[in-house]
Amino acid sequence: MAELTSMMNIGREMAKKLRSVGISSAEELIAAGPEQAFARLRERYPRVCLVHLYALEGAVSQTEFNGLSEERKRALKSFSDGLAEAPWGEL
Repeated sequence: MAELTSMMNIGREMAKKLRSVGISSAEELIAAGPEQAFARLRERYPRVCLVHLYALEGAVSQTEFNGLSEERKRALKSFSDGLAEAPWGEL
């Protein structure tokens, strides 16, 4: 299994947070997908922001987070906004 830090955009701190929500390898992050991984992070760390979601998307798609298309960024923002509006426990 590949280390999380071997992925683009994933540093030690992000890897530590991902491990704390049960994602311990690059393969597990890819299987979970960026949205599910972010939802798990948001549940445990309510202050994670949209940039974290962009970083996760970039890691999975092997793209620098600031190189994501505007269309994909809009979709991810919409997902993040939906989490912010959801009552706790309905994630």
